[in-house]
Amino acid sequence: MGQSQKVSSGRSGTGIAGGVTARERPSPGALRLANVLGTALLLAMVAGQVASGLQPRPILLTSVVVLLLAAAALAFGTAAHGFPRAAAAFGATVLTGYAAEWIGIRTGLPFGDYGYTDVLWPRLGGVPVTVALAWGGMGLAAHAAAAAASPASRAGRIVLGALALTAWDLFLDPQMIRLDLWVWHDPGPYRGIPISNFVGWLVVSSLVMALIDTVVAVPDARGTGLVAIYTVMAVMEVIGFAAVFDPPDPLVAVVGGIGMGLFAILAWRRRWRR
Repeated sequence: MGQSQKVSSGRSGTGIAGGVTARERPSPGALRLANVLGTALLLAMVAGQVASGLQPRPILLTSVVVLLLAAAALAFGTAAHGFPRAAAAFGATVLTGYAAEWIGIRTGLPFGDYGYTDVLWPRLGGVPVTVALAWGGMGLAAHAAAAAASPASRAGRIVLGALALTAWDLFLDPQMIRLDLWVWHDPGPYRGIPISNFVGWLVVSSLVMALIDTVVAVPDARGTGLVAIYTVMAVMEVIGFAAVFDPPDPLVAVVGGIGMGLFAILAWRRRWRR
């Protein structure tokens, strides 16, 4: 009886409307459908990543992979929080990421002096749409990993989520520079990437995590699918940099693997213990 009361109390949440209403909760059928759809999209994303790593022009599938990532995150987010809150959290993250990129290419803040090449399309205001969508998909995944690792602490979720999302950029930036998708005008010490980039990522990611945590009513509610996205992305990136990309880059594989792997382990460890 006591455990039942604890679970019930934990689901009351402190989101936009102070909790999840009966109307917002997915029905069992809708929950299964969202999870099945999310799993199918995640598997398709993995297939797309494998195909992009094996072909001589991987850029052709980059946008497809990002679209599948975003769709899978939205599906799993729907299973965890209901579609209205999942869509609101995803939209807020996409808009925040877009705004940061729009400001960044014009002012150099908060990431540093960089610019996009002519490879990624379509664009809005000079920012590739796929970049904004990537912020949305991985933002939800990183928040879910943080919520699994620190379910009881809003500050913990925001800090861990921001670090988890920034850890992804340990892979992302070196890979995108390889593909000539953007360039740094003042190169830095990590594969030509300046330290200011990661400081900027922490700042923007903290805002993203705070927004998601506010929108969703129960931050750690059934986020297993989103944690799976984060974990799969980490594993695929390690394999890519260690053995698939030409030439391989063991340094990025190790640094990024430790960075993302830490948060994936923390998330799964807490879930297994529960």
